[in-house]
Amino acid sequence: MKHISTSLLALAFFSGCTLLPPASEETKPAETPRETVSSEVPATVTVAPGVEMSLGGEDRIKAQTTAEKIATESAKINAFFEDKFNEAIARSPMSQTYLGIKNDYDKWDDASEANEIKEMKFLRAEVKQMRERFDPDFLDAQAALSYRLKAFQLEQAERDFKYRQNVMVFSQMRGAHASIPAFLINQHRITDLSDAEAYIARLNGIPEYLGANQARAKKAADTGILAPRFVYGYVIESIDNILKGYPFTEDKEAPSPLYGDFTGKIAQLDLTEEEAKALTLRARTALLEAVLPAYQSLLADLKIYQDKAGEEDGVWRLPDGEAFYAAMLNNMTTTDMTADEIHDLGLAEMDRIQAEMGVIKDRVGFDGSLQDFFEFMRTDPQFYKPETEAGKAEYLAEATAIIENMQADLPLMFNTFPKAELIVKAVEPFREKAAGKAFYQSPARDGSRPGIYYANLYQMSSMPTYQMEALAYHEGIPGHHMQRAIAQELEGLPEFRKYVRVTAYTEGWGLYSEYLPKELGYYEDPYSDFGRLAMELWRAARLVVDTGLHSKQWSREKATQYLIENTPNPERDCIKAIDRYIVMPGQATAYKIGMIKLLKLREQAKAALGDAFSLGEYHDVVLRDGPVPLSILEENINAWIAGEDQPAE
Repeated sequence: MKHISTSLLALAFFSGCTLLPPASEETKPAETPRETVSSEVPATVTVAPGVEMSLGGEDRIKAQTTAEKIATESAKINAFFEDKFNEAIARSPMSQTYLGIKNDYDKWDDASEANEIKEMKFLRAEVKQMRERFDPDFLDAQAALSYRLKAFQLEQAERDFKYRQNVMVFSQMRGAHASIPAFLINQHRITDLSDAEAYIARLNGIPEYLGANQARAKKAADTGILAPRFVYGYVIESIDNILKGYPFTEDKEAPSPLYGDFTGKIAQLDLTEEEAKALTLRARTALLEAVLPAYQSLLADLKIYQDKAGEEDGVWRLPDGEAFYAAMLNNMTTTDMTADEIHDLGLAEMDRIQAEMGVIKDRVGFDGSLQDFFEFMRTDPQFYKPETEAGKAEYLAEATAIIENMQADLPLMFNTFPKAELIVKAVEPFREKAAGKAFYQSPARDGSRPGIYYANLYQMSSMPTYQMEALAYHEGIPGHHMQRAIAQELEGLPEFRKYVRVTAYTEGWGLYSEYLPKELGYYEDPYSDFGRLAMELWRAARLVVDTGLHSKQWSREKATQYLIENTPNPERDCIKAIDRYIVMPGQATAYKIGMIKLLKLREQAKAALGDAFSLGEYHDVVLRDGPVPLSILEENINAWIAGEDQPAE
């Protein structure tokens, strides 16, 4: 759950991470994609299964000319996409930083609404040029897919753009207030003096960047579009944590997050004492004279909004709320499923999964109802690490071991593996209270930063050990790290293809990856297998409560109570989850719908191919194109089943 830069609005709608990672200035146009049409035309061609026709001289010349044109046009459109991608990245200093590129290293993105409108025009113009210059009938398979995905980007962006005022600028899940320190701490590397100078420049640039976001929130508030009242309390608390510590207070032994980050990073440089002291003083001045007033100004606005906000939670309360929610469901699931259909699917999945949980309850000899078993799992100390630093360290160590064990068995399921490394970290203290249970951050494209599985250890009572396996598989391996790192490392594709945002695909893969190890004999401990089911149940419940909140006008309290009564998750989990679904309408529905599609397509392939079915090849087909809408994924799998397409070697 990360903030999306408004200066890359048209592209960032489709990024699985915070911002689209930018392309290097040295990036060359992509090579002709893997599935090019050979210029060598055979003497015969297949016109129907089992039927071949000889080509005469004239026909062979015509086919030769067509093949050459397809190869040429495919190379041209790849170069076109690469140029447009690099132009967009050049307009986004923050995206450059995300990819480890130090151009504009001292700047923030333009977060103004005017720039948002300008970026939307860029995307519209790009698609218009694409349609005018290229005929998809004269593109090879991969180039034609790129054409379709670019059109898909625009289609989604138009829907989002229409309802942009309804999207909350500041919430506990996203917003510049929290993304600013997270960005500087996790993305802004300091390896020399100029990097330190750039960091200070970015501190001094916070008033403009944060202020542009603040202006957008004010414009929405002035038209009566406010978040529910409880949201502002979370945001205010996050800001208080950012402004806690030296130099905002007098205790130098307790540095604020940004001051501690900066001084810690420059301590690793080979600086004289005078140089280090001068940099530290300048950073302190920037924090007090630029950062502090900027956040204080935002706090003042937020407290006004908090007083004005109402208690109604669903987006039905917003202008065109019903249409807005339908658009969000379409974008998140890439299906035409209605809110009612999604709600009913969720109820059916809840019944199925709870029945499987009942089997485990009986297997471990628990005497009582399933709800009694849920309470046992919530409260028994054997399932929770101590609320101590040692307990947190133990959790991180065990989660790391789970991932390492899974890595050894990956060849049983996959033919392709990511080059980027993966590490496990705790969510930083300044944002842990408001952040989600766990999340993943993609590696830097240049290898300077590994993929990171963040575990939120704010309260160990919210991180049961029986869910540790499934959580590590989802966020790490074979989940998000496999999918997103492999996507970034794909060769022969335009760069934008590696960062297309398709939530149903990426989160569907994450949930599918929780189930996949079960088939290899993992989850030997029945309580751990219960944890797997508990996490799947959680995603099924999301279908019910998300649609309940935003379509059926459920209250925050009713939705929370549904989770408490129907899942084993702790009450704090249930409260935080509902608060998340309220500010991110539709997003939570993507997980289960994506997983169901992946499993359904896999079973279709097994039935059709029989002994010829290969799990590794199936995963190659799923992963080799980067994120795609579920409808295109189905086309790809069907083509593979029919023998019309093979995974790239």
